[in-house]
This record gives sequence, C-alpha cells and structure tokens, in this order.
Amino acid sequence: MSDRVIGVIGGSGLYAIDALEGATWTTLTTPWGDPSDAILVGELEGTKMAFLPRHGRGHVHAPSDVPYRANIDALKQLGVTDILSVSACGSFRDEMAPGDFVLCDQMIDRTRGRTSSFFSSGCVAHVSLAHPTCDRLRSAALGAAQGLGITVHNGGTYLAMEGPQFSTLAESRMYREVWAADVIGMTNMPEAKLAREAEICYLTVAMVTDYDSWHPDHGEVDINQLLATLGANVAHGAALVAAMPAALNGPREACPQGCDSALQFAIMTAPEKRDPALVAKLQTVAGRVLG
Repeated sequence: MSDRVIGVIGGSGLYAIDALEGATWTTLTTPWGDPSDAILVGELEGTKMAFLPRHGRGHVHAPSDVPYRANIDALKQLGVTDILSVSACGSFRDEMAPGDFVLCDQMIDRTRGRTSSFFSSGCVAHVSLAHPTCDRLRSAALGAAQGLGITVHNGGTYLAMEGPQFSTLAESRMYREVWAADVIGMTNMPEAKLAREAEICYLTVAMVTDYDSWHPDHGEVDINQLLATLGANVAHGAALVAAMPAALNGPREACPQGCDSALQFAIMTAPEKRDPALVAKLQTVAGRVLG
C-alpha cells in the first residue's frame, strides 16, 4: 500500500467514484461540524483514496454553505496527503472551450463571509499562498489527462465568486479583461486556503461547462448541449481521478513546493498565550506543529 492518500473533492455532477475497490461510505465528524456528506473510502492500484462530494449527494449544499473547514479536517483525519478538486466552471477564454479541463495554478478570491481559516485569535497563523495549488500534482494530472485524450490546459487563474447568482456582464468583462482571470467558479476558495493550512497538497481541476457572460454567444446556450457537456466532463473527471494513482506512482516524498510543511514557521502566537480550546480543535490539521 502506498503511503500516499489521495483525496478527491467532487463538484457539480461528480458524486461518487465507481472505480474504487472495497469502497465504503464513512461517516465522520470534526470540531468544525459535519462534512458535506459521508466520505467514500477505498483503494485503487494500491493507493488509498477518499472521495467527498462537496455539495453532498443530491446537491444539497449551496456554495456559500459548504462546510469547508469540516471537509478538509475530515480528509486530514483519513490521512489524505493530496487533494484533487474536480469542479465545474465557466470560461473567460475562447481557447478554453466547453469540455476542456484547466489545471489551475493561480486563484483570485472574491468570496464574502466564508470562514477562510482554521486559525483565529488565540492561535494566530499565517501561511504562504503565493502559489495556491501544487505543481507536483499539476504535473501528474497533466500527464494523466493527456494520456486519456482530454483537452487540457496547463495553468490558469481561477476566480472564486460568492454566488449563487452568476456574474453580471460588467463583472464578467472586468474579470476577463482587467483581472486576467481564465475560469470562474464558486467553491475552490476558501477550500485551497484551508488545504494549505492543513498541509495538504491541493490542485484545482476546472472542467469548463460553458463560457461566462462576456461571450457573445452566452445567451444562446442550449440547455441540452450544456447537460451533454457536463455529462462528458464528469466522465472525463472520473477517468482522470482513476488515473492519478498511476500518475503519482512511487513513494511519496516531501513536496518540493512545501505544501506539506506550510505550518512549519507559520504559528505566531507564543505557546503560553495559545487558547487551549482552539488548540484542541486544531489537533487534526495542525497537531504536527502544535504538539
């Protein structure tokens, strides 16, 4: 059995992974509440995998209401070392067409009111987020996607909006032309921030379903075509997930980017000043450095 544990957070349309062997739905709770749903835990090619449907089976959680902290804590409880976030998105680029995958390397956080950290007064920490996704995971996913014949773009900026409404035309133009974002979604922030605080490598696999409202043909989108694209994306997403154990084959070494040591020098509060109740809540995600 590999020492790597791959976590998969499935977005719209992806609610299970059929390829997992010996899979069981495992119910967990965390100091931050319950995760979105039970977690499907199984094995694939000698690698333990844990799948969590972000919105819950049946799509019950709105983007603003997803229990992001509980989700990351629960995956950490299961020993997850690497997270693949498979998420539907809109595109700001002609070349990033519906049906394409974008392996994002940058993010812009436009969410509001979501708790974006495990840490707070009583135990303050500041992690680096200059590079919010993991290059090693991205390289592995790129090779796997190309091997499957998926049209994939290596790198891109994901803009996380609050939702649940989609962008106005003015917003869409600003995100595309002024902010230089490439794709837009509602869920990968604060998820990526929390994964970094939990010292878990994280990658956004953005599955393009349509062009955002900047596109002249946006209002002409046919619902049947949209559903067909979503269905094809989900099938490709599941295939990519199934290919990741082989793509990441070999013993897991320390992340060259430092994702798995992000907290090493991040805790600012002196030990004698730390809130014991908060420290207790942080044991799963930060026990390595808190003791």
